Amino acid sequence: MGYTVAEKIIANHVGEPVHAGEVHMVPVDGVMATDTTAPLAIKAFREMGGARLWDPARVSLVIDHASPPPNERIANLHKLMRAFAQEMGCRLYDVGEGICHQLMVDNGHVRPGDIFLGADSHTPTYGALGAFAVGVGSTDLAAVWLTGKTWLKVPQSLKIELNGQLSPGVTAKDVILHLVGQVGIAGATYEAVVFTGTAIPSLTLASRMTLANMVAEMGGKTALVEMTGLTLPYPFTPIWPDAAAAYRTTLTLDISTLRPQIAIPHSPDKVVAIDAVLGRKIDTAFIGSCTNSRLEDLQAAAAVLKGRRIAPHTRLLVAAASKQVFNQALQDGTIAILSQAGATFITSGCGPCVGTHLGVPGDGEVVISTANRNFRGRMGNPNAEIYLASPAVVAAAAAAGEITDLIVNG
Repeated sequence: MGYTVAEKIIANHVGEPVHAGEVHMVPVDGVMATDTTAPLAIKAFREMGGARLWDPARVSLVIDHASPPPNERIANLHKLMRAFAQEMGCRLYDVGEGICHQLMVDNGHVRPGDIFLGADSHTPTYGALGAFAVGVGSTDLAAVWLTGKTWLKVPQSLKIELNGQLSPGVTAKDVILHLVGQVGIAGATYEAVVFTGTAIPSLTLASRMTLANMVAEMGGKTALVEMTGLTLPYPFTPIWPDAAAAYRTTLTLDISTLRPQIAIPHSPDKVVAIDAVLGRKIDTAFIGSCTNSRLEDLQAAAAVLKGRRIAPHTRLLVAAASKQVFNQALQDGTIAILSQAGATFITSGCGPCVGTHLGVPGDGEVVISTANRNFRGRMGNPNAEIYLASPAVVAAAAAAGEITDLIVNG
């Protein structure tokens, strides 16, 4: 019997072979919490008698969900995080530095083969570079701050083979939207979702992050993208599955035949081809979130909007994944194109995605977003409608004032 990548990573940490369904105590390579989860983790840590972190160099706090703070209560939570980080000697990423998941990858805090825990549901994003990354609750994270270890049930794996090449106007976001629609929001519950196939080697790290990110919308425990073709700014040793590795099932998709995809209100698994919603009027377009706010995403939007203006009575909000990404887009002219088209730039962070501020829609308004969730009330107003799409499709909708076929009209 062979082993999956998930089993191999866990085995490397516990020092013995492991199999799906077993429960093991595993050492953790790094942890992260945001301003939505760190304050609760700090409280739990204190209640557990915590006086020092097991390893401050492996702990990150990120202020990104309500950044800058929209009210006094949240400002005081941020103040609490700053004081805790200073006391404990761990790193803190403050207002405007970026979204937690982008920062963990760009700054090398998570690496291939790591076991990484984040108090955020989209922590599986790091599977793009071959890490076993899991979202956990604040209390679980506090226990790891104390011990550097956690209990982990070895997940079974769902294998997804992606073959072929993407057509013009179709992106990794369309692939993962389609797959979420096929698998469903609970179809991969507590599974390691493994992406493989002939399409993988040509995908950039940013595209791989988009795939891994929305495994959370399948209920997945973690994501693992095959490491063929992966390039990183440091040396690493790829981890490969055995030929006889066991998977719960295998899904195959020829991405060459895929049209741009749209998730319609009010669930990320209510996915249709763009043709089904052409002409839907929109009020706000949002390019951002931990799914699609990296440099290639902003560049894709700029390619659509170059020489164009957003439609009258339509707003386009843009939040870069990090200050570093914003500066790169500034240097290559991407920001200028988006600005000239009428975009409004907001703080590098989660922004409208979580509905705390910086873009809450009004009653009856329609939003098209590059984010990962469109549940009722997700952006802060249960009386608004949210559609999910790729950055290029969102940009095209902003220019037209309605959902439009990028391939024909872009």
